[in-house]
This record gives sequence, C-alpha cells and structure tokens, in this order.
Amino acid sequence: MKRREFITKTTSSGIALSLLGLYACKDGKSKEQISNIISEYSGPFFKLSLAQWSLHKAIRDEKTLSNLDFAKKAKELGFEGVEYVSQLYKLEEGNESASLNKLTKDLKQRSIDNDIQNVLIMIDHEGDLSVNDKSSRDEAIRRHSMWVDAAAELGCSSVRVNLFGGEAEKDPSAWHANSVDGMGRLSEYAAKSNINVIVENHGGLSSDAGKVVKVLKEINRSNCGALPDFGNFCYEREGGNRWGGKCTGQYDIYKGVEELMPFAKGVSAKTFDFDENGNEVSIDYMKMFKIIKDSGFKGFVGVEYEGNNLGEEEGIIATKNLLLRVAKELA
Repeated sequence: MKRREFITKTTSSGIALSLLGLYACKDGKSKEQISNIISEYSGPFFKLSLAQWSLHKAIRDEKTLSNLDFAKKAKELGFEGVEYVSQLYKLEEGNESASLNKLTKDLKQRSIDNDIQNVLIMIDHEGDLSVNDKSSRDEAIRRHSMWVDAAAELGCSSVRVNLFGGEAEKDPSAWHANSVDGMGRLSEYAAKSNINVIVENHGGLSSDAGKVVKVLKEINRSNCGALPDFGNFCYEREGGNRWGGKCTGQYDIYKGVEELMPFAKGVSAKTFDFDENGNEVSIDYMKMFKIIKDSGFKGFVGVEYEGNNLGEEEGIIATKNLLLRVAKELA
C-alpha cells in the first residue's frame, strides 16, 4: 500500500500518526504485530456513496445547489461515489436523447475533475415497467434504455428502477408477470453495456420483498438484481396511495433486507432522525449491517437522508458517521 493511500484509509479512525510511527520507530514490534494493528483499522467492509436524493431540497426546492455540482459536493462531504437521480435533471422535451447525451458528457467530466466514482442512476418518471398495457411497458423500456446508455457512458455499474404497475398491483399475479417482462427485457438490453438493472423496494407491491424475490428468480439474469432500501417497506397505505397516508401494511424491514441481499448490487442506507447518541431512532443499524455483512456484500452503500429535523448536509454527515461507527463495531 502506498503511503498516501495508507494515510487516507487510517485518518478517519484517528490513528494515522500512531501507525506511521510504528513503521518508523525501532521499539521492537514485529511485522506481524504491525500488520494486525493495520488490519484492525483498515476501514469499513463497504464503500460509501451519496444518494443525490439526500440533497433534493437544496437542488430542487431551495435552488442553493446546482444539480451539475453534485459530484463536487459529494467529494467535499467525503464520499467515494455518487448515485444520481434522473428526476433532478430536466431533459429538453422532444429532444430527450440528445439532451441526455449532452448532460452525460458534462456529468462525466465533473466526476473526473472531482475524482469521484459514478455508481448508479436512479430512474424515475420514465414510465412504469409493470403495467398491464404492453405498449406502455414498451415505451417505459425505451425511455429507461436512454438512462441505461447514460449510465454506461458515465461508468456506472447499475441503474435503479421501480416496479410500479398501477391497476396491475391489484392483482399480484398480473403484476408479477408484467414485472418479469418489463424488468427482464430492460435487463437484456442493459447486459449489452454491462449495466445492472436493480429494483428498489419503493412502495406498493415492490415493498413486499418476497414478491420481488420471486420476480428476480424468474428473470434469472446475472445483471438483474436489487437495491435494498431500509426505509421503503410499506406496501399498503390508507386510501390506496403509494406515498403519504398512514401505513396499513408494513413488511418486516430486517427480513426484507435479508431476503433481498442475495440479489443486491447496492444498498440504500435510509435515515430519518437520530437520538442524542447518533443512532437512527426507527432502524437498528447494528442489526441491519450485521445482515449486510453476513451476506458477504462489499459494494457501495448509499447514504440517503430523508429527515426534517436536521439540514440535508447535517443529516448526510450524521448518517455517514453512523455507518462508519457501526462498521468499526462489527469489524
């Protein structure tokens, strides 16, 4: 390991100077002892990325952060990777493909300039992949494919999709068949560019992890997987709304993550609020990350703060600190 890389990896734990001292001093410590100390503080078992939705208020509502400066902001906040959200970028109507190509080139250069890795694109509002009408699914696949191409150009590993089905969600068997068709065909297209298509538990039947697993097993493609999200396991709400309203059907969040982890190409670490000790008040992060570690996952974990009691950047840092602390305790 190069000296600069060593310092970077150990500074966060506050022991860089002492370990470097071990290299230089002649106090009789063996190479094995030094190696053991270095191993103990080698960092988390996962890599850290920032979900752009964590900054959606600054970008979309407050307009205090340009969506083009996302990579720069993520780097400033100490992240290695970024997860873009398609709905935070407006494409030119009637000229979406050319508009997206131009946007992609700009984002790619900015990621290079800030030495940050492009991890995935979360695709929203480009049509529903699980609806009954095949022509609508065809159009959704076409529109999603543009973002698959953008992800490939950016050097991402994945695109995140939703399995929304409208009326089809009233009939789980129809939703299942439509999801297999829509996500399956999109995955087949994405495989040509070595892009993963991953579904997030994100409301409605997609928040029933057991049903999602059945879809993924039937598609049975290596580039078709999941993005488990800690906070989106409500599959039924009052009034039949996908968002808002009291949750009347909640999937067990720990069981859901455990079931999805064998298919996970990423993880979305959602937070809402913290106690005085820096713990998430509604999610047992120690329990959750033991599930993740036991699965053998070593990829990117995306920080996604959605609370209201802290500012966005403050909430992002609180989430990141929680992740690093839990990872150290699990080491």
